[in-house]
Amino acid sequence: MRKHNTALTRFGRKVKGSYQSYGLGVKLAAVVILGLCFVFIWSVFSPSSYSVAYQRDTFDDIREPISSANRKKVTSLVPSTKKEQPHNKKLKHRSSSGEKKKRVDRSSLPSKSGGWHKNDKSGVDRKRKGEDLKLPKKADEVKEQELEGSETDVLEKENEEEKIGNDKQEEEKKVVEVKENEKEKTENNSKQEGEGVDGKETEKEEIESNKEEEGEGEGTVDGNEGNGELANTEELDQESAEKVEDEDEDEKAKDNGKKDKNLGPLFDPKAHYTWNLCSTRSKHNYIPCIDFESASGKLQNYRHHERSCPKAPQMCLVPLPPGGYETPVSWPESKSKILYKNVAHLKLEAFVKKGSWVVESGDYLAFPTNQSIPKGGIQHYLDFIEEMVPDIEWGKNIRVVLDIGCEDSSFGASLLEKDVLTLTLGLKDDLVDLAQVALERGFPAVVTPFGTRRLPFPSGVFDAIHCNDCHASWHSNGGKHLIEMNRILRPGGYFILSSKHNSIEVEEAMSTLTASICWNILADKTDEISDIRIKLYQKPQANDIYQLRRKKVPPLCKANENPDASWYVPIKSCLHTIPESIEQRGTEWPEEWPKRLETYPDWMNNREKLIADSEHWKAIVDHSYLVGLGIDWSNIRNVMDMKAINGGFAAALAQQKVWVMNVIPVHAPNTLPVVFERGLIGVYHDWCEAFGTYPRSYDLLHADHLFSRLKNRCKHPIVIVVEMDRILRPGGWGIIRDKVEILDPLEKILRSLHWEIRMTFAKDKEGILCAQKTMWRP
Repeated sequence: MRKHNTALTRFGRKVKGSYQSYGLGVKLAAVVILGLCFVFIWSVFSPSSYSVAYQRDTFDDIREPISSANRKKVTSLVPSTKKEQPHNKKLKHRSSSGEKKKRVDRSSLPSKSGGWHKNDKSGVDRKRKGEDLKLPKKADEVKEQELEGSETDVLEKENEEEKIGNDKQEEEKKVVEVKENEKEKTENNSKQEGEGVDGKETEKEEIESNKEEEGEGEGTVDGNEGNGELANTEELDQESAEKVEDEDEDEKAKDNGKKDKNLGPLFDPKAHYTWNLCSTRSKHNYIPCIDFESASGKLQNYRHHERSCPKAPQMCLVPLPPGGYETPVSWPESKSKILYKNVAHLKLEAFVKKGSWVVESGDYLAFPTNQSIPKGGIQHYLDFIEEMVPDIEWGKNIRVVLDIGCEDSSFGASLLEKDVLTLTLGLKDDLVDLAQVALERGFPAVVTPFGTRRLPFPSGVFDAIHCNDCHASWHSNGGKHLIEMNRILRPGGYFILSSKHNSIEVEEAMSTLTASICWNILADKTDEISDIRIKLYQKPQANDIYQLRRKKVPPLCKANENPDASWYVPIKSCLHTIPESIEQRGTEWPEEWPKRLETYPDWMNNREKLIADSEHWKAIVDHSYLVGLGIDWSNIRNVMDMKAINGGFAAALAQQKVWVMNVIPVHAPNTLPVVFERGLIGVYHDWCEAFGTYPRSYDLLHADHLFSRLKNRCKHPIVIVVEMDRILRPGGWGIIRDKVEILDPLEKILRSLHWEIRMTFAKDKEGILCAQKTMWRP
């Protein structure tokens, strides 16, 4: 019995212990169930702000670090408006330097409600860090709508908005492409009909509205890329050209991520100028961007290998020659003698002592007509060339010639008597400054390095190029220099190479090179009198011959490469194709001179405007410049048109005993081929930099609305006035036509330079200023 009772007692204890453990489990389960019920009730009846906060934090956690898709999700929280769409379109189609730059620009755009778009970089960073991001009022409305659904509904809604945004972007892209196609179609039609882009008024208004919306401008070659193609007929009249410049100017500002703003007056009317003389190694012959600025004598050379301008604006004045300066000898007497003191320096003095074609005669440097570098005289040299190739009819078939190097300016002097306009290219290695001697004599010349960059000329414009012992290594460096000659030479044009002594290696290299670029050698003879060997090459007139080469070296240039781009553009090791369509420039040889001056080929789209432009300038020159400004034109020989368009000003002076350097600013429409086609000469140039010529080179400077077009181009427009003072001779004249708001402070600047103001006239906010430079130096 005791054992039985003991067993029962043990069993009861076990049952009691298990019951107690089971009760504990029930209690725990009840607590858990009550807790879940509490959480459920809290989530249902709690305020919505807590829920959306939890949802937004969750979205941030699952997002990837900065990506384009994520930005779209953030942007979808802010309702887009129609007013903002043009801004987005501008950002989308501008030619910026990268996507990163576009995103930064977009972040600066305000929303319609007055807040800022949330897809800025700082906003994304704040959200990634879990910080609060304030939303505009309209965004709060979107937020309340999103809170009505579950977390899944919010994600689906954002995905739908993202898809809608993508669809809108695709629609905008299609709209832009349609507009661009319409614009291209309009331009093509204008070329065929000879009416330019003026066509229908509705089409013109639509194109202009597209430009305003899309931020597009008609490109020329900038900066930094050089000059645009001559395709638009609006480039052929002044007003349209200035309009295109303004559009380019606005587009450039947008490309740099800058907002349009009023930069104020071009010249500060309250500024006071104090002038000092330049202290440079080349002293009174200083050419900025070509000569070194340092006055130190440690450098062996004093010229840059390539064009390189000073970082600081050039605000000093170039001094006069040590022996003083006198009024130059007038034309045509200057062909035979010039004042020595005006060009004197040590290296020229040493050259004169051992030279034969120039002699010192009292106060003058004389150039005897019977003395020239080729024996037998320069006239015999020219006749011998014409006998070799009778098609070279100086003054008729050949009008515009480029003379490489400037050792003896008698070549250009003799050709001038045959109505041939020869532009002498003074190279940087011309330490004797013979190009300055040529300018003093009254012959066209420009100074430029000829290394790895293209020359500042358009393609296919020179009738002939001449090199007489010009010390150019045509065959070296892959023949790039000769390829550059091929670029600027007219199809069917002539390259005249004369020398006395060439090694066999050089002869073989030149033969291989000229064959590779398909130049045809027309004649190869040695003149017995002068003992000079002359080779005449001709550039091909069709592209078929390029396909017959065994080795396609150098290759043909890509179709999208602009052959006219030359400002700070490296020389390309390729051959540009030759125009073949009659609507293209270069398919036909120009008319004989002087008919060439007033003949407008088919590729010049708007002949009526060209004719009107010529008549406009002829009337101004005949009735104002020649008789009404008090200028003694017998003392005027070297003239520069600082902002030429079609050469109308130069054509109006064709009957005068002057030559005109037509300068086409690199940011302006590319009308320089029109200038050359008319038998005139010119160069590309950026007036924010110094011009490639010697001090005191020109007798008259003409600037028609140059300053108003450079308002947003140059950081320091005053440097243009300083450059005018440098290249104009004492006693020389400046004719400036511009807006009155520019002419008034400009007159003050010229007075500070001690220029004498001869005449001012203003009407309807436009005016003209005529001033004469004096001998004054600080």
